Amino acid sequence: MSEILEIPSSAIKKYLSENSNAVLIDVRTKEEWDIVGMPDGDPLGLPTFFISYQIGKERVLNVNFIEEFKDLDIDKTKKILFICRSGARSLSTAKMINELGYETVNILGGFEGSAVINDAGWKGNGLPCK
Repeated sequence: MSEILEIPSSAIKKYLSENSNAVLIDVRTKEEWDIVGMPDGDPLGLPTFFISYQIGKERVLNVNFIEEFKDLDIDKTKKILFICRSGARSLSTAKMINELGYETVNILGGFEGSAVINDAGWKGNGLPCK
């Protein structure tokens, strides 16, 4: 297991300019995607996938998360960026997938931003959304 790189959402474009071999996985709930929106990595050349780490309003742990990830069949040469609302769930999933031998990155500030790290998030930083 290697160290998990953590970058603020405000640094995504710079990171991608130096690391074009990356994919994005949003681990928020379907409800969050439907209500708040979804990142659209396509304009950034960033293939984007959606797998919930927790399910439903109760946020029950998705016991199939690892299997759903494996079903994506992502090449181990790819750097995998994880995003959630503000960075906590994405860090947990980045650690899990890192243990499978992937290079993972946690996006601090997540999709909606975090006052704790003073980052406006993916949406607030004007990154593409669906």
